[in-house]
Amino acid sequence: MQTVTVDGVSLHIRDDGPKEGRALMLANSLGTDLRVWDALIPLLPEGLRVVRFDKRGHGLSDAPEAPYAMETLVADAEAICEALAMRDITFVGLSIGGLIGQGLAAKRPHLVRALVLMDTAAKIGTPEMWQTRIDGIRAGGVGALADAILERWFTPGFRESDPQFAAWKNMLVRTPVEGYVGCCAAIAGADLTESTRALTLPVLAMAGAEDGSTPPELVRGTAGLCGADFALIEGAGHIPCVEQPVATARLITDFLERTA
Repeated sequence: MQTVTVDGVSLHIRDDGPKEGRALMLANSLGTDLRVWDALIPLLPEGLRVVRFDKRGHGLSDAPEAPYAMETLVADAEAICEALAMRDITFVGLSIGGLIGQGLAAKRPHLVRALVLMDTAAKIGTPEMWQTRIDGIRAGGVGALADAILERWFTPGFRESDPQFAAWKNMLVRTPVEGYVGCCAAIAGADLTESTRALTLPVLAMAGAEDGSTPPELVRGTAGLCGADFALIEGAGHIPCVEQPVATARLITDFLERTA
């Protein structure tokens, strides 16, 4: 097990592949941990250095008291890169992970060489919407809103018939309350429209066709801000790397080849 400590907060990471390989950093969504990438990674090209991490408040990372700021989550990712001596990174961010990627690319343009934005946007929802969710989680725990969240994450077919679905629900409801609401606060306070508009690196944006959390048109709008290519993944909701790993891997592999 590997960890990196940032300002007293222990962050759980995985660093796989040759250290001299092209660096790929993966940042997962709200309410998931680094296992969200398990089905995707074996489908990517060989020889990559793949680093993934549990953001604060998730998985095996520490869950300090909420709220968190997006700048803090970006600084966590930056510190992991520095601790592992990574450079020329292709950053793949899912949902809140995509916000972290946009923030890191704007802050450290010479560190991030390319960016994949998966089911995310420069601004997600409104502060009022996120405060309502925070209040609901504080009152009843993550489980109180789990069914509504999972309807936005996954297509009906996956929810009704895939044997993995129960495990994804368990992952969500076992997210620490402080971690979940802390990251909700970070999303609520993040509007990266102008910094994302100023990005000049290669960007690929993609969205599950049935995403109920960050609908395709929202993702497409962010792609337009920074001149990104946009791809729609059929048969997927908010987490295409789980429901459609082959199609997701094909898009990422294509992008890696184009930005080699």
